[in-house]
Amino acid sequence: MLPRKRAAEVVVVEEESLNKSNSGAASFPRKNRIGCFIASSPADIAGSTGNNSRQSLSCGNDKNNHSSGYLTEGSSIMALSDSNPIDIDEDLHSRQLAVYGRETMRKLFMSNVLVSGMQGLGVEIAKNLILAGFKSVTLHDEGKVELWDLSSNFAFSENDVGKNRAVASAGTLQELNNAVLVHSLTTKLTKEQLSYYQAVVFTDISLEKAMEFNDYCHSHQPPIAFIKSEVRGLFGSVFCDFGPEFTVFDVDGEEPHTGIVASVSNDNPALVSCVDDERIEFRDGDLVVFSEIHGMTQLNDGRPRKIRNAGAYSFFLEEDTTHYGTYEKGGIVTQVKEPTVLKFKTLRESLSDPYDFLLSDFSKHDHPPLLHLAFWALDKFVSEFGRFPVAGSEDDAQKLISIACNINDTLLDEKLDDMKPELLRHFAFGSRAVLNPMAALFGGIVGQEIVKACTGKFHPLFQYFYYDSVESLPTEPLDPNDFRAVNSRYDAQISVFGSRLQKKLEEAKVFVIGSGALGCEFLKNLALMGVSCGSQGKLTLTDDDVIEKSNLSRQLLFRDWNIGQAKSTVAASAAVSINPSLNIEALQKRVGPETENVFDDTFWGNLSVVINALDNVSARLYVDQRCLYFQKPLLESGTLGAKCNTQMVIPHLTENYAASRDPPEKMTPMCTVQSFPHNIDHCLTWARSEFEGLFEKTPAEVNAYLSSPIEYANAMKKSNDFSSRDNLERVFKCLHREKCETFKACVTWARRKFEDYFANRVKQLIYNFPEDALTSTGVPFWSAPKRFPRPLQFSASDPGHLQFVMAASILRAETFGIPIPDWVKNTRKLAEAIDEVIIPDFKPKKNVRIVTDENSTSLSGDDAAVIDALIFKLEQLRANLPPGFGMKLIQFEKDDNTNYHTDLIAGLANLRARNYNIPEVDKFKAKLIAGLIIPAIATSTAMATGLVCLELYKVLDRGHKVEDYRNTYANLALPLYSVFEPLPPKVHKHQGMSWTIWDRWFLYDNVTVRGLLEWMKKKGLNAYSVSSGKSLIYNKMFPKHQERMDEKLVDLVREVAKVELPAYRRHFDVVVACEDDEGKDVDTPQISIYYR
Repeated sequence: MLPRKRAAEVVVVEEESLNKSNSGAASFPRKNRIGCFIASSPADIAGSTGNNSRQSLSCGNDKNNHSSGYLTEGSSIMALSDSNPIDIDEDLHSRQLAVYGRETMRKLFMSNVLVSGMQGLGVEIAKNLILAGFKSVTLHDEGKVELWDLSSNFAFSENDVGKNRAVASAGTLQELNNAVLVHSLTTKLTKEQLSYYQAVVFTDISLEKAMEFNDYCHSHQPPIAFIKSEVRGLFGSVFCDFGPEFTVFDVDGEEPHTGIVASVSNDNPALVSCVDDERIEFRDGDLVVFSEIHGMTQLNDGRPRKIRNAGAYSFFLEEDTTHYGTYEKGGIVTQVKEPTVLKFKTLRESLSDPYDFLLSDFSKHDHPPLLHLAFWALDKFVSEFGRFPVAGSEDDAQKLISIACNINDTLLDEKLDDMKPELLRHFAFGSRAVLNPMAALFGGIVGQEIVKACTGKFHPLFQYFYYDSVESLPTEPLDPNDFRAVNSRYDAQISVFGSRLQKKLEEAKVFVIGSGALGCEFLKNLALMGVSCGSQGKLTLTDDDVIEKSNLSRQLLFRDWNIGQAKSTVAASAAVSINPSLNIEALQKRVGPETENVFDDTFWGNLSVVINALDNVSARLYVDQRCLYFQKPLLESGTLGAKCNTQMVIPHLTENYAASRDPPEKMTPMCTVQSFPHNIDHCLTWARSEFEGLFEKTPAEVNAYLSSPIEYANAMKKSNDFSSRDNLERVFKCLHREKCETFKACVTWARRKFEDYFANRVKQLIYNFPEDALTSTGVPFWSAPKRFPRPLQFSASDPGHLQFVMAASILRAETFGIPIPDWVKNTRKLAEAIDEVIIPDFKPKKNVRIVTDENSTSLSGDDAAVIDALIFKLEQLRANLPPGFGMKLIQFEKDDNTNYHTDLIAGLANLRARNYNIPEVDKFKAKLIAGLIIPAIATSTAMATGLVCLELYKVLDRGHKVEDYRNTYANLALPLYSVFEPLPPKVHKHQGMSWTIWDRWFLYDNVTVRGLLEWMKKKGLNAYSVSSGKSLIYNKMFPKHQERMDEKLVDLVREVAKVELPAYRRHFDVVVACEDDEGKDVDTPQISIYYR
């Protein structure tokens, strides 16, 4: 049963409680949330947070508060997990854990943050922090909700108008994560109150007050991280100060690079060469350590050594190895990541003399210094006039420009020559508005900076960042009346873009594909922007997936009571709750060739824009082709941990998504995975393969045979290859020697599997290739990267050995439908059962072939006699099986920590790693690698969607040039924000004609093949091949195809290509291969032939 929805409990802090102090610290009212036993209450923030301490929090309904994976005598064996001082719910935070790691997550759980200013930017920052799992987030705002705020704050509704902003936001924000304490603070802040927090963020504060608070935070012991960020129309700013000396423990979050040593010279400096298995990623000046080196053992002392002249496969050590021992073999070199100390200046110190600004868009390299003055001038304007400049008021704009020029005149060496009055004018017009896309963008950036401040993970923003998207403004000039408020929830947006663009947004027909992390953020943004909220507008959302617990840590529209429900339905309902005017249809359909009857020509033809929120390349490529065909803008984005990218695909202006592709990942040779692993990834790849073979593929083959034995046998005989023989051998063993009828038989099977995998196979490998074996060229066989293995000796006292047998026997029992007894989880009883298993003696076999060729990807064999014999034996076994016998298939499910799937894969991989002396990994790391889990965090998702929605303004306005659009690559960890113009599509030219991939040619005639070739000839093109889909309709090289010359193309498409042409479709498409008169191939557009 799904958990019921419960009302969020919010602590509202009034002025009286803040004035009551104990030893000078303010006291918060004590209040714990339902279902949680909290050793610290809100009052403890004052006493504990100053030194980064956090008391433990455990929830009564947390099913993951189990003991560690280590076993004790007579104890109950649980699914493997790690012993945590602070419990981390891996089911909830798995994708975030993949980015941050346990240590950083624990620091987050110990950190308290204040967010002051709960307009659009404040709520976006708070949302990201709460999803991340901070200990507490205090929301501060003294102001009241206005209708104006509803275009940027997803937590507000029209019923909240007149309420305090912090209080109105808190309920929705608390629902995002019940493990985070959410407080509301509605009174004026004092600087002493800031000592309760590790980090404070201000989004709506005067410069004078900000400097006062920043000075206090900077000098506090320990320092309190201070961030000031603002969003003003299409302009945003961030200032960070993390104290006089701030230590960054991990500047980029990447795993330390490693290499396998091939040789080390006795020189000064010493040349180190690595095997060319893969490039080494070291840089000049890196520190490295060595291990496992034979001969030159002096390098194994663990001391970091500096390198220089780093190349793809070699580098020099800044060390004299002349008198060291001679290098013999082996060795691993590993990068050492040293902490970095940053010295921040205060806002007061840096305002007139800032460090270099972090640049994002090189086409606007001169904007950041000017925007620094603009925000400074805006503060003075508000201080002087008590209000923001009025949108469309030239008088107010000139006043702000004058103030900025006056500030500039005082800067001496930093004085700017070009004040760009038009840019300042746009800044003034929109300065009161907080736009949702800008709030989402800066909410992601600031949220990530707070994580850095509280954990030391990733390099902080140092210290100023300014960004503008002024090119998002409409291309047509706007009359001042266009900015006038109309008493709607979109007034803030209208004050920037005018009412005409707002109308276009509301009437847009949008297709959002995917409602996961990206999709939820997009829906929230679109609802706030008013997209598809007009009478003619419509937003179609589709996603065929259901909500899982792991989704909740980064998908803001889902709650724990939605687990198991359809993503699209829940997301659509949540989006409507943000803006009831949203016209949205939620579908549970996958977008692909199989659903073209749903997403048909009419559907695609009516769309204004397509927004991808997909998580796989194949689906993206399909949507890209659809958008090309129907000439629709496609807004593409993706995330990977702290990285994100956006790509605008605009008809006739930019290249399409498929025009540039990442290189394919390097495949590990089969022989490496099977017999010669040298890293844990190889072991996990092997483990996943064995899991699928044992519990999915073999049961599937057994069931396929038993359901249709004659057809199955005939198919195996017809294939007559190694794969067929292997399948038959698996089925035979499963129904004969390895058939299990009792749980103890499953234990016997598991124990013997241990012996087979980790002892016998290794003994056979060593027998074939002894440690001193040589290759045909006289080189030692066991040279890098190969690692010489050692067989394991089973021991019931080894927790890893017992865990393997337990997990394997449980899963084996599931496949045979055998009940699982409770005693299997008792170490003593399990060990007793294992002791009863008889292990046959192993003798290495002669003439066993072990693949050593790295170019091999599969085995081969052809033994018809063996296949016939196996089929005969299977017929005899089948006759003795009970009626209806079948096996249960087990498909690997990574997100269930109780099903023993990951336990077994971790056990398989780690025991194999022991064979080869490879460092082992914990269960969670095994789950990440074997489960192909994509690291994900809320901050990069928010940033990507904010950037895309800034482009959406341009798309729906219609009229922007390619130089107005922006693609982005960002890495929040570094931080790196790279904004650049999209590439235009490649132009093809021929005899005065030109076209791009966006073009199609149309032929309005029910033509024959000959007619099509003649039509092409008139264009100066000699057609020699015509195809439809994957089928070849005509090729002049084939004599038989000459018989088709006078046949109607529509008939050939139906008969040869098997294309179904429904009654509503008037055309079909063909691709024609052509060459010019000189015999050079010419890429021509797709041709649509309207035959009726």
